[in-house]
Parts: sequence; C-alpha cells; structure tokens
Amino acid sequence: MAFYNPDPAMGQVLGSLIQGLADDGRPDLAEQISITWLRYPQSLLARGASLSRGEWEALPVAGASWAGTRPRYPASVVKLVYLVAAEAWLQQRLIEEDPELRRALADMVRDSSNDATALVLDLLTGTSSGPALAADRFAPWAAQRRLVNDWLASLRWPEWTGCNACQKTWGDGPYGRERQFYGPNLENRNRLSSDLTARLLQAVIAAAVVSPAACERMRSLLKRSLDPADRAADPENQVDGFLGGGLPAGTRLWSKAGWMSQARHDAAYLEADGVDPFLVVVFSEGKSCAEDESLLPKIASELVRHCRRR
Repeated sequence: MAFYNPDPAMGQVLGSLIQGLADDGRPDLAEQISITWLRYPQSLLARGASLSRGEWEALPVAGASWAGTRPRYPASVVKLVYLVAAEAWLQQRLIEEDPELRRALADMVRDSSNDATALVLDLLTGTSSGPALAADRFAPWAAQRRLVNDWLASLRWPEWTGCNACQKTWGDGPYGRERQFYGPNLENRNRLSSDLTARLLQAVIAAAVVSPAACERMRSLLKRSLDPADRAADPENQVDGFLGGGLPAGTRLWSKAGWMSQARHDAAYLEADGVDPFLVVVFSEGKSCAEDESLLPKIASELVRHCRRR
C-alpha cells in the first residue's frame, strides 16, 4: 500500500511533463528519471508532531510518481538518511551529544561535505576506513556498517525494499576496506528510490519521525535561501541547477541535493504564496542529466504552475 493516495490527474501531469522534457532534446529521459510528487492542502510543517503514528499515517496525502519504486544511486541525497539516523541514535543514547557531531551534521547537509559524512557514518556504525581486511575481520566490520540499513528495515516501510544506505560518499572514490565493501562489481553501492526518499523527507518536515525537536533541528539544516546574493556567495548552494532554481522569489524551501558525474538529484519541500505546499523528489541518471542544469528547475517551475490555487 502506498504511503500516499495516487492522484490520476497528478500522474497525467508527470507523464506529460516528462514527455515534453524528452521532446526538448532529452530522448532517453523516461528511463533516466524517477519522480515522486506529493501535494498538501495545508502546510506540512510539524503537522505530525501531536499525532500518533497511526493518526499520522491515516492523513490523506495526494501524490503521483514516475518510476518511484526504482532504486537508483542517490549520490549525496543519502546524507538525508544519515541525518535522520544520527538523530535517532542520539534519542536512543546510542551515541552521545557532541559539538563535533553537530558541526559534522551541519556541514554534511548544508555544504554536502563528504568528509563530514564520513565522520557521521563512522559514529553511527562504530566503523572506520582503512586497509582491506581479512575475511574473519571483514565480516563483523561489514555487519556493523549495515546498522543504518537495519534501522530503516525496522520501520517496516515497504518503500525500503531494494534500497541500501551503508556507504560513505566520495570525491575520488573508496579505497581499502571501503572498496572491498562495495563488492567486485560495485553491487553494494548505495541505492534509494524517490518514493523512499519522499517518505523520509515528508516525515522530517512533518515531525513524524524521531521527535519534534529533532525534526526542527533537521529542518533548520535543510532550509535553503533563494536570495540571489546568498546564492552568488555560495556557488555550491544546492539551489542553482536544482529544484530551487525554478521556484518563484519568496518561496520557502527545505531540500537536499545530490550531484556527481552520472547523476543530478534533489529532494525538496516548498511553500509559496498562492501555491499548495508540495514535496518532490527527482532522481536523474546519466552523464547528460548530470550536466543538464536546466532539467530540475524546469520540473520545479512546472509543478509550481500546477499547484497554484485557483
């Protein structure tokens, strides 16, 4: 059962949007892209804070997806998973509150730092990078590194099927035991679907996972400025070239982007005057998508148009 109510009209919008973008010089887009789009009649911010899990899950959410269940390499969007996991670990006292952890979480999300992500994942799993390990030492190391996967599986979300969140993010690539853990054919790479990512981001925005205070902290890290001066001062602002680049001035945006040589992704929740609040996750794969700085802004702009209140 989907965590949203499929809306045929929204599905038609996505289909037409992808076809139009494909006709505009992106012939393989239908296979390269996944989109999950959720639309709300009112603000989602902290909406689940005072509700039980059953009450929250019973709230109607209209949505649609294109290849939303297909796992893809998430690039830096996986940092959203590690952010939520860190707050869950802190709540359960599995790790201790620490200024250095807070600094790493902020850098991981706001600046998408791979170095910060490495520290966070080491703390979550009790592992560390280093030379390749013999089989008898590698097996327990690998089991520890899968702790975030185990936690996500414990949520019993069907969207988790086929996904994987156990690897660090890299600039140059993994070495030693990290490369060993990827598997000979990189079969153990991180994998997320747009549906799973949308469900997780929705829970953070609505304060329906971990605790309301933790979700407020996470939202503060995910908040993005659309101010032109702020964007000009930070060339890696996770707005330009991503969903935020197609939003009207004054939009309030919470997001986590991912980009590398073969992917351009974004997961975003937004509120704008005269527009129904909505959440959208876009995963686009392939060199052509990675280099296409207009694709995600065009998607956002079109969805804003369809969500305008009449």
